[in-house]
Amino acid sequence: MNEVNITLDILKAMVQAHPSSVFINSLYTQYCNRGGLSKKQLEGLYSKASRTDGIPPHKLATLEAIIRKKPTRERAPASIKINMPANDPETGKMITDILSRFPLHKRVLFLQSKYDHKEILSPGEVEEIRKFGKLLIK
Repeated sequence: MNEVNITLDILKAMVQAHPSSVFINSLYTQYCNRGGLSKKQLEGLYSKASRTDGIPPHKLATLEAIIRKKPTRERAPASIKINMPANDPETGKMITDILSRFPLHKRVLFLQSKYDHKEILSPGEVEEIRKFGKLLIK
């Protein structure tokens, strides 16, 4: 039994009407390979086909119905950046206390650099500073 494929009929007519059109040839190739086109691609095809003589109006109406039937995919809006809590002043005081006694402690110097540049210290890093404070400042 022969199935009616309006999209393929329009694509074939468009390839005959515009054989050198890269856009039409690309749509035709994609349709043959994947078996379908996206809503945006179908809208582009409809736009070109409506300006081409020789495409029957009933096929254009069917293509328009196919386009309307397809769901519109919208991008999600940009996510809102959540303000992270500022670094704890107690942690900063502990860093300065450790560095006052051990000014060349490399790990604490690194953590101080992160703290001074307003980078959020991970809970593990804060715990590390507290351990250094307990061990080094008695």
